[in-house]
Amino acid sequence: MLELRHRGGCPGPGGALAPPPREGVAAGGDHETESTSDKETDIDDRYGDLDSRTDSDIPEIPPSSDRTPEILKKALSGLSSRWKNWWIRGILTLTMISLFFLIIYMGSFMLMLLVLGIQVKCFHEIITIGYRVYRSYDLPWFRTLSWYFLLCVNYFFYGETVADYFATFVQREEQLQFLIRYHRFISFALYLAGFCMFVLSLVKKHYRLQFYMFAWTHVTLLITVTQSHLVIQNLFEGMIWFLVPISSVICNDITAYLFGFFFGRTPLIKLSPKKTWEGFIGGFFSTVVFGFIAAYVLSKYQYFVCPVEYRSDVNSFVTECEPSELFQLHSYSLPPFLRAVLRRERVSLYPFQIHSIALSTFASLIGPFGGFFASGFKRAFKIKDFANTIPGHGGIMDRFDCQYLMATFVHVYITSFIRGPNPSKVLQQLLVLQPEQQLNIYKTLKTHLIEKGILQPTLKV
Repeated sequence: MLELRHRGGCPGPGGALAPPPREGVAAGGDHETESTSDKETDIDDRYGDLDSRTDSDIPEIPPSSDRTPEILKKALSGLSSRWKNWWIRGILTLTMISLFFLIIYMGSFMLMLLVLGIQVKCFHEIITIGYRVYRSYDLPWFRTLSWYFLLCVNYFFYGETVADYFATFVQREEQLQFLIRYHRFISFALYLAGFCMFVLSLVKKHYRLQFYMFAWTHVTLLITVTQSHLVIQNLFEGMIWFLVPISSVICNDITAYLFGFFFGRTPLIKLSPKKTWEGFIGGFFSTVVFGFIAAYVLSKYQYFVCPVEYRSDVNSFVTECEPSELFQLHSYSLPPFLRAVLRRERVSLYPFQIHSIALSTFASLIGPFGGFFASGFKRAFKIKDFANTIPGHGGIMDRFDCQYLMATFVHVYITSFIRGPNPSKVLQQLLVLQPEQQLNIYKTLKTHLIEKGILQPTLKV
């Protein structure tokens, strides 16, 4: 930047520096070489200073149009903008919660499709911001490669899921056996094809910007695809591991908004000026209570607590099992200070209710930082919302910015403190082995059980 100012460069359209006026070149045999070198340097100078731009250099993105239904606009026309927004948010929130309950009733497969749809929409919203911010540079293949990489990463992650949870189904289909056996090689080959296409698309005057957008796409994939994959992994552990965390984040979002709307006085963080300490604290206590009650209600039903498994004989997902110790009532002795309040010494709880306190605490104390991160991102690019998909709420990403952080925590929590050996998964893996391999495992297991005294040795005649 200092060199450009010294040479007399001045800002051009889009914040890039225009080349300085041409100066005379000494006559001689090197005239053409010097002219070409100066031209290349000018192009590099003009398009190579993108990383030195400040926030004020980011182009303005036109505000999204208002998609509020006309019937709502007319019904709320007499209210102030503050209360109008409150009613719009409330009505749309109740509508989304009702649809969510309907999808839960339709089963785990529909929930997986919902997660996939949300993932694609969130990816679209973030990529569109990048495209609109840098629209003046006409990057070649940017959108095509972005969606291609999305397909590649989804193929890899969901192929892994099919291999883990649909082994009995895969065993019956020869074409699927080939795809599963070489799944990682195929995934890597697909990614390499996209990588090579990106390299071939590089244009000299756009080098640095193209690499910016290449990184933009990959970070977006990390945020959306990886996290949605973890959400589905949590769902396979039992619908309760999907519903309690997600509903806790929703509860925190709603109650923090309500406490902040009616009682908020003290600003919480500069990134989100409307967030208040009153809303943050009120949302925390409300979410912990809600999570504890929701865990108690859901723990009573096999439909929510049993791991989701695919049954090849009925060709569908089933949630039938003997509930684990985590979802069976236990009697606990109360601490002294609670005995005086509740006037009882013991209480019956599901162990999962204790885990729900940890989940709710994360959802209300750490989860909002996903929203703060999103707020900082939007401020960096001078936008209010990621999109205008949901009136009063913004885009899908605006509603799920905290959910992705929660999904990672739940997955780590399950693998660290909950998950043990899964007999059904081990059995599925055994069924895809060759007969001689299965026989060797059978003999080894039989010998082990005889040595442990569980089986009696077979008498030879």
